[in-house]
Amino acid sequence: MKAFERVLAYLKDITGPLLDPLQFAYQANKSVDDAVNMGLHYILQHLDKPGTYARILFVDFSSAFTIIPDILQNELTQLSVPTSIYSYIRRLSFADDITVIDFIPDGNEFAYRQEVEHLAVWCSRNNLELNTLKTVEMTVDLRRNPPVLPLTIMNSTVSAVDSFKFLGINISQDLKWDIHIDSIVKKAQQ
Repeated sequence: MKAFERVLAYLKDITGPLLDPLQFAYQANKSVDDAVNMGLHYILQHLDKPGTYARILFVDFSSAFTIIPDILQNELTQLSVPTSIYSYIRRLSFADDITVIDFIPDGNEFAYRQEVEHLAVWCSRNNLELNTLKTVEMTVDLRRNPPVLPLTIMNSTVSAVDSFKFLGINISQDLKWDIHIDSIVKKAQQ
């Protein structure tokens, strides 16, 4: 076990600086609660500004668990991680949740749509198949009669939802807790 701990420490030194600060899975001192809290905090902070709203894309992959080990092996090879270490890593599980949250000022969705397009291109380059049937989007907009144009990924229109279970928390587009509380109560009554 000590040898495995040394391997993990070695990998952490190599990969740590390369990780996105908004990467919460498999990170020391970070949890799903942190991810949900940070996301909601930034959304609420953005909605304090007039004429703004947020769009949240909950991405689903079709074959992430069969493809990710190959992608990871390529990345580790580029980082000069010894091949002997890779055999241990192949046995680990991977988080396959990606959520894109974008804050829309004054109806300008250009950056959001561009980010989604970049994600689709990156997935294609890395042989990750976006499951457009299970990928959904939620708009958080407290304005009256908000105009929202549908999002398309690879010529498929993404389904819009009123609520979504994000990392175990039911989040609704009005950011109220009714759906989540009802879910907990229902589960407790079983």
